[in-house]
Amino acid sequence: MCGIAGFTKKNYEPGAGRIQTAADTLIHRGPDQQGVFETNLISLCATRLKIIDLESGDQPIVSDDGDTVIVFNGEIYNHAELRRERVVEDAAAYWIVMPRAGGFVYHRFSTSK
Repeated sequence: MCGIAGFTKKNYEPGAGRIQTAADTLIHRGPDQQGVFETNLISLCATRLKIIDLESGDQPIVSDDGDTVIVFNGEIYNHAELRRERVVEDAAAYWIVMPRAGGFVYHRFSTSK
């Protein structure tokens, strides 16, 4: 179980700490990790119940250059396969592309068992 929340600041300026307050209300959905990402344009938060990927699954996930951020709530059923392979051509796969130093990191995943 996890929790995510977020809002834009296009037509609304929330009070200071508003996204942290939202994250705090979700802690029962993800008591193992809580993260917040905030700019002058957007606020995102995520809480996690750590079951798999205990060491490196913290969210929000931010690209090295800070231009891309994602919060994710779901299960990646083929996570073990993805950890073993490098690049596999698969038109039916979903991809997350994150800019990283010197190039991009491609995360391929399936949402079905």
